Amino acid sequence: MIFLKRTSITVLFFSFFYLQCDAQDLIKYVQPMAGTASATTASAKKHGSVEANYANTIPAVTLPFAMTQWTPQTQGTETKCVAPYYYKDSFFNGFRASHWLSGSCTQDYGSFTIMPISGKLKTLVKDYQTKISHDKESSSPSEYQIIIDNYGLQASMTSTLRASIMRFKALKADSVYLLITPNSDYKEGYVKIDQLKGEVVGYNPVHRIYQGWGKKAGFSGYFVIQINKNTKNSGVYSGSDISKANLIQNQEAIGAYLGFKLNKGEEITLKVGTSFSSIEAARANLLKEIPDYNYQQVLTKSKNIWEQELGKVKLVTKDEKRKEIFYTSLYHAMQQPRLYNDVNGTYPRFASDYVNEKLKSGDYYDDFSLWDTYRAQLPLFEILKPAVAENVANSLIIKGKEGGWLPIFPCWNSYTSEMIGDHCSSVIATTYLKGIGNINMDEAYKLMRQNAFDIPSSKADYIEGKGRRALDSYLKYGYIPVEDDVADAFHKKEQVSRTLEYAYDDYALALVAKKMGKNGDYQLLLNRSLNYKNVFDPTVKMVRGKHEDGKWVTPFERDKKEYYITEGTPRQYTFYVPHDVPGLYGIMGGRKELETALDSLFAKGEYWHGNEPGHQTPFMYNFTASPWKTQLEVHKILEGEYSNGPGGLGGNDDSGQMSAWYMFSSMGFYPLNPVSGEYILCAPAFDQVSLNLPSGKRFEIVVHKKTDKAIYINAVKLNGKPYNLNFIRYADIIKGGKLEYYLEETPNKNWGSTIQNQPNGVGR
Repeated sequence: MIFLKRTSITVLFFSFFYLQCDAQDLIKYVQPMAGTASATTASAKKHGSVEANYANTIPAVTLPFAMTQWTPQTQGTETKCVAPYYYKDSFFNGFRASHWLSGSCTQDYGSFTIMPISGKLKTLVKDYQTKISHDKESSSPSEYQIIIDNYGLQASMTSTLRASIMRFKALKADSVYLLITPNSDYKEGYVKIDQLKGEVVGYNPVHRIYQGWGKKAGFSGYFVIQINKNTKNSGVYSGSDISKANLIQNQEAIGAYLGFKLNKGEEITLKVGTSFSSIEAARANLLKEIPDYNYQQVLTKSKNIWEQELGKVKLVTKDEKRKEIFYTSLYHAMQQPRLYNDVNGTYPRFASDYVNEKLKSGDYYDDFSLWDTYRAQLPLFEILKPAVAENVANSLIIKGKEGGWLPIFPCWNSYTSEMIGDHCSSVIATTYLKGIGNINMDEAYKLMRQNAFDIPSSKADYIEGKGRRALDSYLKYGYIPVEDDVADAFHKKEQVSRTLEYAYDDYALALVAKKMGKNGDYQLLLNRSLNYKNVFDPTVKMVRGKHEDGKWVTPFERDKKEYYITEGTPRQYTFYVPHDVPGLYGIMGGRKELETALDSLFAKGEYWHGNEPGHQTPFMYNFTASPWKTQLEVHKILEGEYSNGPGGLGGNDDSGQMSAWYMFSSMGFYPLNPVSGEYILCAPAFDQVSLNLPSGKRFEIVVHKKTDKAIYINAVKLNGKPYNLNFIRYADIIKGGKLEYYLEETPNKNWGSTIQNQPNGVGR
């Protein structure tokens, strides 16, 4: 790691820096290919799997939180855990209008693909796909370009929130065909050619997975395609069966083709509008966002938007690789949640059957990988883009009102019951407690409380994914015993992990109840937030499966993936008590016992950064007498788990959570307990970080050090005054100011080491 050497900082230097930084090209640091190849980190190899070791990001051409991402396609399917693009693949087969959850192992949905070919018309993917050369492609957030040698074509695309514009240039005189394919895995879909309007329209019905697997989600991915050249050579196909008809639907591998005769150097420009509401809405979105065929104008606007968004965080460092990792992380963190409403506010009603609603204000979002993103990705935007955080909270409340229950893990605008916990409540709570935006908390509290206290009266509703899984057992025993298999969930069993995460969610709701003056609920929920103690076995000093009669599950394998733990081991999940670390070390036997347990985890190589349950763990040393160990372990993770190549992420990016972890940690603070509004301090990886806040204020993080090996905090100042706490509060950040770190090569074992300088837990 390379650091800028200096012993002091002058106002003149930073004035010059800001002038230079405002003019710099930040988009060049974004590497969209990062995460499109298998991870090669040590922890990924030890703890991961073939699926988990792919970050599952895509080289998306998009705007932040856009309705549709536009990606080159190497995999022509919407199958679960198959991303549209992998760097290792040999063949290119089109440009996809994608709704893939970035960094996930879920599915694409409502997508369609446009493939340009030349020569003879071919409609089977295996016949028309062509060898891909990475030397002939270039990728940025604003534009993807490729030279398709086999067809003598140069292709490029850029995009807006709901639309895209593409250019296809003939490098030789030939017949050129555009193939338009709805990517249905269910032999469904619709495509119609309207030569009079110069349009191709269609849709691809969306289907659910997890709860209700295979059922229709109650809406479709709609599209309208307009082209700047007329053609009389068009038709439709189903597989290899080709027809001159202008409409086809509900058959296998359907699509439409448009044929053109192009001279060398001649271009076709195509623009596409998308919607989740209707074909008419897709057309209106296109007209609003791309009214004409000016490709360069759309590209320039996209670049400007990305420069503005990336410029919310300015960095000073001589390490260009770190800049690439950081700005690529910010790009990945802004893929989801997904904008769902049209330009006029129309959106598909949550968990409905082709019913549309219309917003009075704001934007409606979906695709929430909440088990992941409540930790750091969504908290990141509470700082950088609080208006998005407000819309997120209100979108979740809308879902609860329309569906009757707050969703646990809402994706494809449906209930899923995927993953564990009830982190919708956490997200609403942290937004409300930070005073962000305008939220109807009376309505929100009813829904949050219902999730925490009630079970759907209808078994069908419960199976559908409404309500907390195994809540009856949790309320009866104060934990979920292993006899409860949690049958009506995609992730079954996992009883200990569920207990731990429900305890955190109870804490989040308790803080809301306290602020709203609901003291009875506050005390009850606060007591429930200590339920994590009921699955902690003091004889082994770890969490452990427990029977209804109170006996522990035997044998006990602390470093084996157990059925009662979610995607991990008992040792790894023992540290998931983000809301009450002092309470955890209390039942362990004291702060020294917590430190020893953390030491053992890292020494044995049992920390797995590629999965979310451990993301808070390195920061827990800040609750011990040795915060310097947080600085050391975070430094190791930043160095070893992130890179700037296609394999640059150590596991599923999970809608930007892995990327947000990097951003927070490299800036020098992390939300171990998101709902608390407190961020644990660690040593920044940059010489300076400047957060340009939406209020117009600036929060600066400045590092003073003499050598590149200085990774330990010796002292901290906030706004010029000595700062002895080893955490910082949200309120201190958003009002602007300067946080200064003084780093040394050797640890200051006194800094931040006393209980008085550390965050509180439930029991204090």
